[in-house]
Amino acid sequence: MASHTCSHLIIPSIFPAKFPTVNFLILRTPSLILRIPSHSTRRTRSRSFSIPSLNGNSTQKYVYPDPIPAFADAENQKFKIALRKTLLKDEDVFGDELDEVVDVCAKIVHEYLSKEYGGPGTLLVEPFTNMLIALKEHNLPGAALAARASLLWAQNHIDHDWLAWNSIS
Repeated sequence: MASHTCSHLIIPSIFPAKFPTVNFLILRTPSLILRIPSHSTRRTRSRSFSIPSLNGNSTQKYVYPDPIPAFADAENQKFKIALRKTLLKDEDVFGDELDEVVDVCAKIVHEYLSKEYGGPGTLLVEPFTNMLIALKEHNLPGAALAARASLLWAQNHIDHDWLAWNSIS
């Protein structure tokens, strides 16, 4: 039984002995091995990665789509409404500056969606870290709370909304 459960971890002998096995995800399907990229191409316009084939003849390349400005506008409106509703629960923390906090967060999310986001798999934490820094630089209350709420909303909605947007477009 133990030998059966470990059989899918054996690397085919077509790879040289020096090939680093720690950078590979071995799938049960013997026709595909994914190599984890060693460098980030996050700042490039078209983000891609190669999937090497076992026979070594060709590689498949996946290119993430460019950001969609109309999606960024629509998603940012949804984000502003949801964030304001969430932060109203802690109105005593934000006081009269609630709208300013929401505006700073929405500006950063909109910029990210319109310049960087290319669909599922491209959601980054960096804009939300920048959001926290910007809120603190403006001396706005509840910076950590607003940044966490924004990130949580993004994780729960942006990829799903992107898929819905592109299925009807």
